[in-house]
Amino acid sequence: VQLPGSGGGLVQAGGSLRLSCAASGRFDHLGDMGWYRQTPGKQRDLVATISRYGATNYAGSVKGRFIISRDDAKNTVYLQMNSLKSEDTAVYYCNYQGVRVYWGQGTLVTVSS
Repeated sequence: VQLPGSGGGLVQAGGSLRLSCAASGRFDHLGDMGWYRQTPGKQRDLVATISRYGATNYAGSVKGRFIISRDDAKNTVYLQMNSLKSEDTAVYYCNYQGVRVYWGQGTLVTVSS
């Protein structure tokens, strides 16, 4: 299963970015999709997840600023990131959790203050 994330880049604080991740390959299509992020020397942390029923879960630090959505017809998960802060700077990883867990290769988001 491939999970190529895209949409990362450099943005000023207060700005917005939209990440996308289109899953391809053979998988069960029943699991949760989500985004995690990691900075150097730290563990990979949850940003947001969404179930196939549309139930969402957000990290407290992004709640009210980020919105996760999915399009199952396209096997794609999105992360709309608004009001970005410098502390949102990280590599963002797409994730699929079904019978097995899959990770994307990561896309870098840099927020300048």
